Amino acid sequence: MTAPQADGTAEVLATFAVASEPGNERIALRAVATAAAHCGLSADQLERLKTAVAEATMNAIEHGNDNRPEVPVDIAVLRIGDAVAVTITDRGGDRAEHADQEIPDLELKLRGEQRPRGWGLFLVQSMVDDMQVSTHDGLHTVRLTMRTDGSIAAEGDHDAKQL
Repeated sequence: MTAPQADGTAEVLATFAVASEPGNERIALRAVATAAAHCGLSADQLERLKTAVAEATMNAIEHGNDNRPEVPVDIAVLRIGDAVAVTITDRGGDRAEHADQEIPDLELKLRGEQRPRGWGLFLVQSMVDDMQVSTHDGLHTVRLTMRTDGSIAAEGDHDAKQL
């Protein structure tokens, strides 16, 4: 592995794949935690990153790859300057482009005016410093970034933004 460059190029800390089976999000969060353990994240930041990775991986397994064990979820952990980035890639890119990305509203959900599900990426985004979602050539990728520069955001700074 190479060290991160001043120009912001990435140091690859880990790459791996998990089968698209429920429960494999636990494998992903443990592997990410191991890879990011010495990157300067606080204990709270690491826990939030692990939770975000688990949720994004569960979404990839269920919604992207339809729980098909033969279809992998690819995960990479990168260090880019003063940040750790995790990419979670599934094969549901074509569907993801057309997905309804409404902002969850608890009152609307309780009244039955919004579907009861749909909290996943909304909650993930509130746990990390940045979340980007992209699709390309049938692949759907969620990129989670957590700054390691010591500037831990104040409570409330992780409010989810519109997807």
